[in-house]
Amino acid sequence: MNIGMIPSKTARLAPAREALIDVSSGRRLTFGDLDERVRRLGNALMGPLGLSKGARVAVLARNCIEYMEVYYGCARVGLIVQPLNWRLGGEELVKIASGGDPAVLMYSGEYAEMAATLAARAGIPASFAFGEGSDGSYEALLAQASAEEPVQSALVADDDPVLILYTGGTTGESKGALHTHRSLFAGMINQTVAERIVPSDVYMLTGQMFHIPVGLAMNYMAHGCPLVLINFEAKLALEVIQRERVSAFLGITTMLNWMMAVDNFADYDLSSLRNIQYGGGPMPHSVVKAALAAFPCTLIQGYGQTEGMTMSFLSQEDHANAVAGIHPERLSSCGREGFMTTIKLVDRQGEPVPRDGVTPGEILVQSEANMVGYWQRPDLTADTLRDGWMYTGDVAVWDEDGYVFIVDRAKDMIISGGENIYSTQVEAAIHQHPAVLESAVFGVPDAEWGESVKAVVVLKPGMQATEQDIIAAASEHLASYQKPRSVDFVDSLPKAPTGKILKRALRDPYWNQGERKV
Repeated sequence: MNIGMIPSKTARLAPAREALIDVSSGRRLTFGDLDERVRRLGNALMGPLGLSKGARVAVLARNCIEYMEVYYGCARVGLIVQPLNWRLGGEELVKIASGGDPAVLMYSGEYAEMAATLAARAGIPASFAFGEGSDGSYEALLAQASAEEPVQSALVADDDPVLILYTGGTTGESKGALHTHRSLFAGMINQTVAERIVPSDVYMLTGQMFHIPVGLAMNYMAHGCPLVLINFEAKLALEVIQRERVSAFLGITTMLNWMMAVDNFADYDLSSLRNIQYGGGPMPHSVVKAALAAFPCTLIQGYGQTEGMTMSFLSQEDHANAVAGIHPERLSSCGREGFMTTIKLVDRQGEPVPRDGVTPGEILVQSEANMVGYWQRPDLTADTLRDGWMYTGDVAVWDEDGYVFIVDRAKDMIISGGENIYSTQVEAAIHQHPAVLESAVFGVPDAEWGESVKAVVVLKPGMQATEQDIIAAASEHLASYQKPRSVDFVDSLPKAPTGKILKRALRDPYWNQGERKV
C-alpha cells in the first residue's frame, strides 16, 4: 500500500472526475490533473532536489489544493510530510520544525515572513512557495519535472513512515505522532466501515490539514469522491454544503453548535447530506438531539486521537435508537471498538475492569491504525505503547455490550475533598441550561478542599444567563460536591486544531500563580 497512489486509480478510471475543490481560491482540479501534478512533484523532490527516502518535507499553509499535492507527492516516493500548525507562535513553530529536521519547506504566500524565519532558524535548505502572494517557485518546480511515474514509488513499503502529525497539545507540549502507510490505511478501513462510504459521496474537510482529519479526507478520495476544502466558518460551511451538494463531513462538536446557531439556518438546502461524523469531545444529549433534528441525515460519533485516528464509533443506528428511547444513555457513549480496533479498560494495576458501567479504567487500544511512536521521543513512546497496546490517558467505564463511556481525561479529573469529580459530567449538567453553547469545567486551587469546580461558559448568540442560573441548572443533575462553585462567561473558548477545548490554557493560570479560590 502506498498512500501517495490514492489519486491514481480514479485518474485511470475517470480522469475528468473532480478531485479537489478549493473554496478559498476558487480552483478545481480533476483526478487526472491531480495525479499528473503528484507525479511531477515526486520526481522533482527525488530528482533535482535529490532527496533520499525518509527525508522530511515541512508544510506551512491553510487548507488548499497544493497542500494535498504535497501529501500525495511525498508519500508516493517515500518521503515524510511534516505539517506545521500555522496557529502556533513563532518560537513553537521553530522548535517543532527544527525537531523534524526537514530538507524542504513548502508554504503558501501568506506565510512568507514566517517561512523565511523557519528556513533560517531551523536550517531548512530549500523552500518553495505557492498560492496568492507567492513567488511561483512551487509551480516552477513542478513545471521542470517529468510527468512519468517516479521510479521510487515502487520502492515504498507498507511500514515506511509517511507522516508526522502533531498532537493538539490539550495536556501539554505537542508531540509528533509518526504514522506509516499501513497505519493510515488501517485507519481508513475503520472509517470506511463506520461511515459507509460510497463513490457518489462529496466530502467536505472542515478541519485543518495539519491534523488527523486529513486522513479521513484522503479516505474519501481513495473511493473516488470529490473533496471540498474549506477553512471553517459556520456560515461558509452551510453555503458550501448547499452549493457543492456535500454529502458528508466531520463536524467537531463545537462546529455543529456554531452551524446550528447561524441566522436563518433553516433556509439552507442541506438535503444532499447523507451522514455527519462528530467528535473532538463529548456532546451533551440536548445538542445531539438538536443536531439530529436540524440536519437531514444520520449521525455517528467517532472517538480518536492523533496517535490512533478514530478508534471507536457510536453508530447511526445507536443514535436513532437512543432518540426513540432504546438505550438513550448511549448518547453519552463513544460507542464500541472499530472494525480494525480492539479496546480494553484497565485499572492502575493494569488489570481489566468489569463491564459493569461503574468501574473506571484507562482506555487501551490495539490496532494497526496506531502510530508507530513519537518522533524522536523514545521515552514517551515507551510510556504510551506497551506490549502492543496504546495507553490513551482517557478514563472510561463500559457496559456489558462493550459501549465505552469516557468520564474524563486522567489529567482533567478534579479531586475535591477526597472526591473524584469528572469534568465531563459537570459539563453535561451545565448544558441542560438552554442558553449554553459551550462550556469547560476544570479544577482550581482551594485552600479548604484542595480543588474546587470552576466553569467557563459561552452563551448562545442573543441569550443571557447569570452565574447563579448556570449553577442552579447544573445542581439539578449533580451531587452537591460536584456542582460548579464559580462561573465565568467568555465569547469563545481556546481550542486545539482538532476542535478540542484547551482546558490547560484555562486552568494553568490559576495553578501557576498559586491563586486560591474559596
